[in-house]
Amino acid sequence: MSDVIKVFVSQTDDAKDIALPRYMSSGAAGMDIFAAVKEEVILEPGKIKLIPTGFKIALPEGYEAQIRPRSGLALKHGISLVNTPGTIDADYRGEIGIIMINFGVQPFTINRGDRIAQMVINKFETVNFISVDELEQTERGQGGFGHTGQ
Repeated sequence: MSDVIKVFVSQTDDAKDIALPRYMSSGAAGMDIFAAVKEEVILEPGKIKLIPTGFKIALPEGYEAQIRPRSGLALKHGISLVNTPGTIDADYRGEIGIIMINFGVQPFTINRGDRIAQMVINKFETVNFISVDELEQTERGQGGFGHTGQ
């Protein structure tokens, strides 16, 4: 079992009836996030919309929240997120918004309380870049973008 961290959460005044992010199974890495739209939103094919969630979080220093698409929405409707994964930094205190896109061929309706994305909390490391004239060589070298034949 992983460590449990405390994350403070606050709901906006107009979203007190919306569920907070939550794990939908005991082994889930991601918490489902719910839409806090005031009325139904139609996401037309090829269009992008910012969908409110009605909550804000205060992550501990050294942690980030990643916002990811829900696989069921992607498979069944072609719904994804534009910046995936989206990163919520530990010092951000605004409402979390979900930038959704419809890659499907049919309009997609988002209703109040619908599960629209998932959030994974991760610990991260801060790096210090050290400038050098050359990097240590490896067997792979500069090979990339399918250099192994795939």
